[in-house]
Amino acid sequence: MFDLDNWQEIFATIKKNKLRTFLTCFGVFWGIFMLVIMLGSGNGLRNGVLSDFDGSATNSFFVWAQRTGKPYKGMQPGRNFNYNNEDYKALLQIPELAVVAPMNQLGRYQGKVNAVRGLTSTGAGVSGVYPVVNHIESIKIKSGRWLNNNDIKEKRKIAVIGNHVRNVLFKKNENPIGDYIQVNGVYFKVIGITEPTGSGEQANEQGQAVYLPFSTFQQAFNYGDVVGWFSITSKPNIKASVAEEKVLSILKERHKIAPDDEQAIGHWNMEKQFDKMNGLFNGIDILVWVVGIGTLLAGIIGVSNIMLIIVKERTREIGVKRALGATPISIVTQLIVESVFLTAIAGYIGLVISVGLLELISSAIPNDGNSMFRSPGVDLNIALVALSVLVVAGALAGLIPAKKAISISPVEALRTE
Repeated sequence: MFDLDNWQEIFATIKKNKLRTFLTCFGVFWGIFMLVIMLGSGNGLRNGVLSDFDGSATNSFFVWAQRTGKPYKGMQPGRNFNYNNEDYKALLQIPELAVVAPMNQLGRYQGKVNAVRGLTSTGAGVSGVYPVVNHIESIKIKSGRWLNNNDIKEKRKIAVIGNHVRNVLFKKNENPIGDYIQVNGVYFKVIGITEPTGSGEQANEQGQAVYLPFSTFQQAFNYGDVVGWFSITSKPNIKASVAEEKVLSILKERHKIAPDDEQAIGHWNMEKQFDKMNGLFNGIDILVWVVGIGTLLAGIIGVSNIMLIIVKERTREIGVKRALGATPISIVTQLIVESVFLTAIAGYIGLVISVGLLELISSAIPNDGNSMFRSPGVDLNIALVALSVLVVAGALAGLIPAKKAISISPVEALRTE
């Protein structure tokens, strides 16, 4: 390994056959370059798509009321119904649930109404919520405080507003905490201001949000005991789909809905969507590794073939060494070192260039949350493992030519022209 004569021979061979060496190394370089680029691109796509789940509990699900689709117990299909506060109490008894958050919103889900202060107004998503909703949605308080259970019990006319609502309704040097905004003719005291935790459209929605205590919302806007929908999370050791089935069963029973009526209750399971996306990208990763390793193997085979040619060209030289007392292990070591050297250098260059290119692409992509491709790159450990595998493969690539070299008897080698 550290024999200077061996290294001089290796460099002499490389210098003598520059084009052949370049083409051999290019196959290895291209293999690891493509592997790292494909892995980084897959990670960039994964980061962009899964960013939509940022700030939300991935074990959560949501249920809302729709028209019934089947007759049941003498009632006709097409019947409207609403959830109510008693449904909330019933759902709290389900042991598989960690958080149950009843919610209402003016204008229904994602609806907007005007939030007013003086002569200024802005569109806002005004919601009635329970304090525990911040365990489902990531809500970050910039100043003031978040809602608490006393606000619910006492039906306080207070509001937590998003940063966009604050910036439109209040001047830069004004402190909104303790001041009032108006929604549908009802005044609410501002107790807190949130800042976005997501990006893109999600950040816009968070900035335009106005959160009111759920009980206050029902009373102020004449909702009675109506609940628009439930945001729910399962306990950590229980799949959301299992908890979801129990919730649907109880709600159908309470509102006299046919057990097999799939239309009556709308529901959306974030865990299922998250698992689907993760499964998709895991499949992409497997495909990338298969294609990348195949490309690397092609390069390694190229190295092995070139080493066989080198052995043939140096048969007489090997014979002389054997005749002068060189041991088989010294011949094998020299050829393996030469093979590992070629693959390691080509692999390292491919790794450096591919990682540098990914960093360049990453810095060029705006991180504004609107891109489906974000922060492409590979984990350093994966890159080092790929390079290590490449070095081992290089050693194996040199092993076959080395065995061929020591299988030739010194007498036959010396006779070779």
